[in-house]
Amino acid sequence: MDQSELKSKIKRALLEELDLRGRTEADIDDAAPLFGDGLGLDSLDALQLAMAIEERFGVTMPEGEASRAIFASVNAIAAHITREKAG
Repeated sequence: MDQSELKSKIKRALLEELDLRGRTEADIDDAAPLFGDGLGLDSLDALQLAMAIEERFGVTMPEGEASRAIFASVNAIAAHITREKAG
């Protein structure tokens, strides 16, 4: 799977799992922050998203501080999945 397809699937997971009403894949910038001023996600969203990423992509998501950098953006999640799949 190439990076653009992977990022599209991550965005789809965000939209489906977190019920981001009124948003589309096109509304989510690959480099935009997912938390705070970005999509405005919170810690509960992070848990739900971590479970969805693990289930959909077959990778392990670290807990605590280690996950903060991974959940920074769609780009960061895609990079983590790519690393996990390669390793």
